[in-house]
Amino acid sequence: MSRYRERDTPPSGLRPATSPCRGGKESGFTLIEIMVALAVFSLAAMALVRLESETIRGASILDETVVAQMVARNVAIAAVTDPQAPALGRTTGAEVNGGRSWKWTRIVSGTGDARVVRIDVAVANAGGRITGRMTMVRPPMAAPPIGVAGS
Repeated sequence: MSRYRERDTPPSGLRPATSPCRGGKESGFTLIEIMVALAVFSLAAMALVRLESETIRGASILDETVVAQMVARNVAIAAVTDPQAPALGRTTGAEVNGGRSWKWTRIVSGTGDARVVRIDVAVANAGGRITGRMTMVRPPMAAPPIGVAGS
């Protein structure tokens, strides 16, 4: 027989922990309690994983939208600042920005004033989905001052 059984106490004088609610049995967690705790933990972990994936997806959409808006702004500003007014109608083109290829469509339409035009630009990603838009108005270009000598 072992010394432990003879003395009814574990070595070093410690006794097994008992729980009053279990009628003096050894304390600890039951299998059911552990399973419930694991289920609750796994639900919380899955919610965090899903939140992280949505955050990453949102960041990539935001990145794509910001770069598309930059392309649209560049195309619209080029039309507004060009000394020659753009022709009325639709023009298409392609740009590479941010390491990606973008297709843009520029529509120039008239306004009530023949000297002022509206410029609408739509930019599509490689999949063809429009991800950026910009609208600008080209005001009449100021004529150079008369009688001013250039230096």
